[in-house]
Amino acid sequence: MSLTRRSFFLTGAAPLIAQQRPAPRPNVLLILADDLAAWMLGCYGNKEIRTPNIDLLARAGTRFANSFVCTPICSASRATLFTGRTPMQHGIHDFLTAKPIESPPQGQAAPPPSFSKEVMISDILSAQGYNCGYIGKWHMGQDQSPGHGFEYTYTMLGGSRSYRDPAMSLNGKMIEEKGYLTELMTNRAVEFLDRQNPDKPFFLTVAYLNPHTPYTGHPQKYYDMYANSDFKQSGWLPAAPNALREKEMLQDTVGNIRRAAASVTALDDQIPALLARLKQRGLQDNTLVVFTGDNGYLLGRHGLWSKGLASDPINMYEEVMQVPMIWHWPGRVPVEAVRPELVSFYDFLPSICEVTGTAPPSGRNLCGRSYASLAQGRPLPRRRPWNELVFGYFRNTAMARDPRFKLVIRNEGKGPNELYALRMDPEEERNVYSNPQYITVRDRLRGQLDAWLKKYSS
Repeated sequence: MSLTRRSFFLTGAAPLIAQQRPAPRPNVLLILADDLAAWMLGCYGNKEIRTPNIDLLARAGTRFANSFVCTPICSASRATLFTGRTPMQHGIHDFLTAKPIESPPQGQAAPPPSFSKEVMISDILSAQGYNCGYIGKWHMGQDQSPGHGFEYTYTMLGGSRSYRDPAMSLNGKMIEEKGYLTELMTNRAVEFLDRQNPDKPFFLTVAYLNPHTPYTGHPQKYYDMYANSDFKQSGWLPAAPNALREKEMLQDTVGNIRRAAASVTALDDQIPALLARLKQRGLQDNTLVVFTGDNGYLLGRHGLWSKGLASDPINMYEEVMQVPMIWHWPGRVPVEAVRPELVSFYDFLPSICEVTGTAPPSGRNLCGRSYASLAQGRPLPRRRPWNELVFGYFRNTAMARDPRFKLVIRNEGKGPNELYALRMDPEEERNVYSNPQYITVRDRLRGQLDAWLKKYSS
């Protein structure tokens, strides 16, 4: 069949018109684990805990080798992830509990009233026409009805910790469920994806409880996987003299690591169902999948069990500050890529804003910046090189870390303070804070930390 001049131009015009159409706004699927440290995953070097699906997700995308939380405790860390603001700004300083402890301070009864006015990623995206859904652990107040632009919610109450037959809130209405909590969350996530129209973008968070305690209630097959594991390579030590929360877990360290590993692998098994449904619904190519954890965890390292509150004084060891950060987006994020730059939870909101073409909220004094270019393998503008410095803050303890050194300041400098030369001492065993050879480094980091605390305290 020969083409006339008119038919040639008519058929040839279609691709040109298509090229001029704006690209559809990307979907975002955030998978958030509870108490999952980077060091626990195979793609971050662990050879004892089985995470084949998360490892495959990392190989099929980009993994950040140095991703840090701002606060090594759940509620405060989540608030920073979703708002891009520090605990001094959003007002959640600790985990939320109806029974906080006074000495040493542990827990916070409720967010401040001002927290309801915080602007979250979901608020921003919902205002731009995104369908927003939240499934799993919220733990930032108002657990039954989170609000913040989430039109579909399936959430746990803050104090609930049962992996079997949980009581859940579905769109604000309490329901009694039957089954394994982790799989129930996956099923609700799949239901949400089934309801999506490819013409309208979505932002979905699936916030699993795994591998948070209790370590009971998981399917038996996961416990069987580790029945004979000795975890000699995990680096656990006998209980330290300053061990606090969950010290009893160290009385059977190997047994409890086995149970924690079972919970991690149970989480890992949820990834294929989510990715498969994206593919079945034709959503895979336009969906950014992000996998991370809300804080790290020790599992016996340094003679401590849990996280920042595992010891007195508060600790900011690498194991509790470093979390996985994996980006997967076919055709948009390089595969088998590892980024060495230091990034923080407070950088996440501006990163998602850049990816989705939305503006970060004005007037919020955000301390983070977007690392979307790094994740997508694009060069940063020369005028804005990446600042290799991250900060942490937890009650009376603050941290500044660059690629070589970590400074921990307590009680506004009264101590006890710490400085570690990480390249020579990656296990953080030798505190060189008082070593005169490191005075220049110590003073430089202290000045940068003080400036950060001053600028982002409100």
